[in-house]
Amino acid sequence: MQKVSSILALALICVPSMAQAAQASACLTAGEFTSLASYALPSVIKGARQRCSSSLARDAFLPLNGAQLETRYAELKTSNWPAAKAAFVKMSGNGGAEASNMIKMMPDSTLQLMLDGVIEGMIGQQLPTERCGAVDRLVNLLSPLPARNTAELIALAAGLGARSGKAKAGGFSLCQA
Repeated sequence: MQKVSSILALALICVPSMAQAAQASACLTAGEFTSLASYALPSVIKGARQRCSSSLARDAFLPLNGAQLETRYAELKTSNWPAAKAAFVKMSGNGGAEASNMIKMMPDSTLQLMLDGVIEGMIGQQLPTERCGAVDRLVNLLSPLPARNTAELIALAAGLGARSGKAKAGGFSLCQA
């Protein structure tokens, strides 16, 4: 779970100026992280499906059911977007006025396409293929849950790290609860 939240975090801050800003910005609350995770889950699943397609058996969960799960989780992307965008803007806030204004002024549809592509690409590059079996099992175990519950579990796991003094997920800080 921590690896998934770290990959999600990396995907959300992959633009260099934003990554630097995220490291210096205020922490993300559990709710903000949950919003980002809820929005990103379909792209995370798609990236994992693509990355693991050659290393999983055809009857594994992701090859058989990943696209349907991605579609089911994507049904809530529109309702998750406003809070996810606010959290993303918060992450980029200390990157300077120019970077922050660029993100704020970017049309939502453009920003969403950029984030979705970045998340899918980062999963595709960062997920070690030797972990595909474990990721497949994890996604299978979480699949009966609604997207919001899955995102909250990811945020809870990341938040537990924050409580233990490891308040980083990828390159940004999580608020201690």
